[in-house]
Order: sequence, then C-alpha cells, then structure tokens
Amino acid sequence: MSAKARLSYQEALEYLQGRGRLGVKLGLERTRELLSSLGDPQRGQRGALIAGTNGKGSTSAFLESILRARGLRTGMTPSPHLRSYTERIAVGAQPMSEVDFAAQTNRLRLVLESAPSTLGQATEFELLIAMALDWFSGRTDRLVIEVGLGGRLDSTNVLDLGVSVITNIGLDHTHLLGSTVEAIAAEKAGIIKPGNRVLTGAMGPALEVIESKAREQGAELWRLGHEIHYTARAEPGGASRIEVSGPGFSHRGLRVGLLGSFQAANAALAVAAAEALGDADAQSVRHGIESARWPGRLEIRGDLILDGGHNPAALESVVPDIAELSSGRPLGLVFAAMVDKDAPRMLDQLRRLPIRSAVFTRARDAGERGQDPECLRGLWGGGESLEPAALALQRARELAGPKAMILVCGSLYLVGELL
Repeated sequence: MSAKARLSYQEALEYLQGRGRLGVKLGLERTRELLSSLGDPQRGQRGALIAGTNGKGSTSAFLESILRARGLRTGMTPSPHLRSYTERIAVGAQPMSEVDFAAQTNRLRLVLESAPSTLGQATEFELLIAMALDWFSGRTDRLVIEVGLGGRLDSTNVLDLGVSVITNIGLDHTHLLGSTVEAIAAEKAGIIKPGNRVLTGAMGPALEVIESKAREQGAELWRLGHEIHYTARAEPGGASRIEVSGPGFSHRGLRVGLLGSFQAANAALAVAAAEALGDADAQSVRHGIESARWPGRLEIRGDLILDGGHNPAALESVVPDIAELSSGRPLGLVFAAMVDKDAPRMLDQLRRLPIRSAVFTRARDAGERGQDPECLRGLWGGGESLEPAALALQRARELAGPKAMILVCGSLYLVGELL
C-alpha cells in the first residue's frame, strides 16, 4: 500500500490489530515518541486517570456520565470493546464513526512512515492511545481515561490530568505486575503525579503503598472510608441508593444506575472525582449516577445475566448479586477465560452458586490467549465444552431448561461476542 493511499475501515483494523502480535510492551517511550510526532496533543488536557484491579471501568462510566450531565464534552478510551472496535475512542459517550476511525488510523500511519520510530514498533494499544489523544484534542473538555495494565509503565501514564483514581488492588496480571498486593499497588500508584488529587478505595497494605506514594509526590489523598464516606441501601432488582460526602461536599439519595451492590463504592469514587475536578453540582451528580451505563457488567438481557469480570476478586464481588438476581430460577453457565487468568479460583467462586449445568467455550476474539474449553471443563469437574460461543449458549439453554437464567461470564470478549 502506498503512503498516500487512504485506508478503509477494515484495512485500518487490520493495520492496528497486526500490531497485536507484538504483545504487551510496558514503557512510555514509544507512546511519548508517537505523541511528539503528532504535536503532543495530550498537553493541557484535564480529567481523571483511573487505575485499579476491578471497578475502574464502572468508575469511569459514572464519572463520564456526571461530567456529561454537567455539559462538558468528554473523551474516553474503553478497552476492550464489546461490539465494535470504534468503541475504543468515544467523545460524549459516542464511539467514533468507522469513517473517522479509518481516517485517524491513516493519519497515524502516515506520521509513522514519514518519521520511523527509533524505539521499535509501537503496540496496538500504544497506537490506540496516541490516536485517541490526537482525536480528543480540540474536541473535548475533560478526559476520563482507564489505565490498560498496571499504571506506572502503561501507555496512558503519559497523561497528567490533575486527578488520579485507584479503585482497589487485588492479585491480577501477576506475571507482569508482581506476585504480591504491595508490588501491584506500587505499579498502580505510579499514575500519581506531583500535585495531583488522588482518590482510592484500596485498603490494608495496598493503601499504605498508595499513601506513601502520595506523600512522596506531594499529592492530596482522599481515601474511601476516611476522607470520603458513603452509605448504600439496596433496592429491588439489584439497584442501590447511596449517600456520599467528602471534603466540602455532600450528596444524598443518589440512585445508582448500574446493577450490583459493589457498584456503590465505584459510584462514590466517581462522585468524589467529579468534586476533585471542580465539575460537580447536585443536579449533574444525581443525573449522572442514575443514567450511567456500562454494558456487559452485571447486565440482564432477557434470560441472560452477563458479566465481564475476569479475575477471582471480580467474581467474588458479583456472586452474591447473581444469586439474588437469579433467585427462584434454575441457573446455567457459559464460561470462557484467558490463559493468563486464574481460572481455578474464578471457578471456585462460581461454585458458590446453584449452577445446574455448565458449558465451557472460547471467545472468538480471544485468539491464542483463549483458554482451551476442555481444560476449563476439567477444572470444573464436569459439564460440556463447545465452540463457537453461540453454540455453547444454545446448549446451555437446552441443558438448564426453559425457565432458567444463563450466566455468561469469565471474559469480556465472551460477553461482547454473545451481545
């Protein structure tokens, strides 16, 4: 393809996804080089950089919804996508069009060809972050950016948006981030910049690491349960209502739009983040928390309960809510996982549910990272294995019976495919 040839949307996808074979390459140098070639569009941006083991996506969704209710133009980089790759770059909660996505990919391609990198090829994620920040420049007032992996060496950490959020810390990606909670906390605390306002829901040894980093950077720290207080009351159907207060603010009777008792803490952090940015008022907070949407996270679609939680801590949090939402009905399971996830412990969490039948599969977009369904069946000690995922869902319905609910979980790729 010539340097001047324009890319179609499909060609843009192939160009970006071709970088996926480079795998994960932690470090900021390539992203900084890309952004420099694009004129450093990240400079002067304000918003929140959000890290954590679980809940960072939901917290991002709550915060973005509040900011949009306030009348601000928002930029987000959700990852992974559920239906379309264009979801990964969104302005005002609307994904880019395929035409714009292709044009933006082509712009980046031309920049790379005119000024080849001296640091080696950038990865798919690094290209996406550079594309997104370039697209957001001049189009957005606030950015709500979810960290991809860890924090300190993640591509998103080129940003200093003024507010850093660390939702919680658990054991995940241990082969890259460290084998202890303290080591992982140190990686995630790497997003804290000098003078930031930092918000966290971390506890115990992880919190101590974050407190130390905040002191080192001269950053103001708001901790859930200390500077930030919240109470939650469950409502019928899996929703909840919360009250949140913190330094100079108080909000009462907020109805949380996302299902799950665990969402109360995420919503409280989002409210505090909006306050830390100076972008909160009573009306925008109330409307934003109630109207927030985050598809594929404890979502009910007909007879399906969909949840993209992909580590033991995530499933531990969601299992009680699944039990309540499916109460009185038979429960079937469709499960897939990535090879780098702790599938045995994830399945142990699911054993707490009265699952009648289980079918194990592999998500189409998981590629080589998808765990062998037969291996998952062996870990469970029964059930069936079947590909593709659509056939696994059909079989799960047959096995569980016409009145059953079917839980689809273990992988966002799986949830997205079945959606």
